[in-house]
Amino acid sequence: MSLDIKRHKEKLKDTSPQFNLVPFIDILFTLLIFLVVTSSFSGAGIQDTTDGATGKPNITDTSGNSEYYLIPVAGLEKVIVNGQDMSSLIKDHAIAVQTKVIDEGEISIKPKDRSITIMTPPGMTPEQAVRSPQ
Repeated sequence: MSLDIKRHKEKLKDTSPQFNLVPFIDILFTLLIFLVVTSSFSGAGIQDTTDGATGKPNITDTSGNSEYYLIPVAGLEKVIVNGQDMSSLIKDHAIAVQTKVIDEGEISIKPKDRSITIMTPPGMTPEQAVRSPQ
């Protein structure tokens, strides 16, 4: 039995090199899935500025005996407390709100309207609920 080397060389010359992409894509997707599964995502930098926000701040450090907390709103122009306009108390686009209002009342911040609407807990007057920042 003889080998036809000449025919084999011609066959090799006629074929162009090929690269099979299927295994390459499989490896890339496997690496992508591994990276997505092992990475952790946090939403710490995300702020929700929808009109329906409650406006209650996340208070993580409550050291001290502060009765009022400062609520700043960019371009704040209007503060309504139980239907009463308290806009005269705004200082540097912020208003100081009593802690009981934050805990038991209802605060609605509307950035588009540049306003804050506050409903106080029963028995609290608008003058007790908010004051001008110090």
